[in-house]
Amino acid sequence: MNLQSTAADETFRKEVATWMQKHLVGKYTSLKYRGGPGDEEADPAMRKEWERELAAGQWTCVGWPADAGGRGLSIEQQVIFHEEYARAGGPGRMGHIGEGLLGPALIKFGSEAQKKEFLPGIVAGTTFWAQGYSEPGAGSDLANVQTKCWQEADGSWRVSGQKIWTSLAHESEWIFVLARCEPGSKGNKGLAFLLMPLNQPGIEIRGIRQLGGGCEFNEVFFDSATAQANHIVGAPGDGWKVAMGLLEAERGVSTLGQQMHFTHELDLVIAAARATGKDKNPQVRQRIANAWCGLRVMRYNALRMLSGDSTTLQREAIIGKYYWSNWHRDLGKLAVDVLGPLADVPSDDPAIRPLQQLFFFSRADTIYAGTNEIQLNLIAERGLGMPREPRPAA
Repeated sequence: MNLQSTAADETFRKEVATWMQKHLVGKYTSLKYRGGPGDEEADPAMRKEWERELAAGQWTCVGWPADAGGRGLSIEQQVIFHEEYARAGGPGRMGHIGEGLLGPALIKFGSEAQKKEFLPGIVAGTTFWAQGYSEPGAGSDLANVQTKCWQEADGSWRVSGQKIWTSLAHESEWIFVLARCEPGSKGNKGLAFLLMPLNQPGIEIRGIRQLGGGCEFNEVFFDSATAQANHIVGAPGDGWKVAMGLLEAERGVSTLGQQMHFTHELDLVIAAARATGKDKNPQVRQRIANAWCGLRVMRYNALRMLSGDSTTLQREAIIGKYYWSNWHRDLGKLAVDVLGPLADVPSDDPAIRPLQQLFFFSRADTIYAGTNEIQLNLIAERGLGMPREPRPAA
């Protein structure tokens, strides 16, 4: 990746910023800076409409190849798009799981028929997906999934089991599911990657109410639910390969947009410090300075990890989740420390409520998508080549 902006890059940056200024207005104004982690319940119907607005401007799937319906933008242009989208206050993307996770997996592993069936709806912002990975006993240890699937005589698949922490399943039409297709298999062997409609007999969705009041997560129960014969990605037993390819996409360029949202949150913390007089406190000032420095470290590591020529993320990507989740959790603690007693009283004040949400949701940052402990093992074993941690005997 070229770390120096060219004249063409700056022209493109202006194009994105101008489009956002012209379109994130009127009925969409209320969506600015809404719908991110911890706030995903914010006006889902309007955010779905916003997805279609983006699609009309050809701003969905910007990094996908043109033959898959995307714009085929360079890494540099994708970074610019995500940064300017977040800088303008672009809302959390209802189509993120389809565009950022499933779509790239189908482009890499899916059949031509699957690409033709599923990619257009993602590009158009009309079809929304949920991720069926985590289970009560398989979170960070994804290879421990117990949901089972089996093939019927007509070739269709049946699925029974439970998934949990399924983001916006109640707002989605489809779910991709990692399930065990070989009885007696263990770990990452014997898994299948299935595409399933959520509105069908045998699937029940139950919301999970969180400490902060939101309910964007769900439990999803499968009781002999059906996936069509041609809706398995790869062959039976290839599920782990597809699942890992999908998670690799998750660590891609959208992380730069996430960091721009973090910048907005830090700005809110600074404004609150000034309003409460905490900006005069030397310890608070030091913590704000440390947060600012941490953001720069995140940015340059993200650019470094995207700088290789390979489609596989660089080794630097391994430290990303551990670093940003701990940084963000610390920012949440700083937010309530700056607010002082105001943090303890439920509020709809736009200067207070986002910081309360930041604190509550960031408590989970070091747990979901791989706990700190799992991330440190990955850094040690995959990044540094150290011996694997001893595992209990099976």
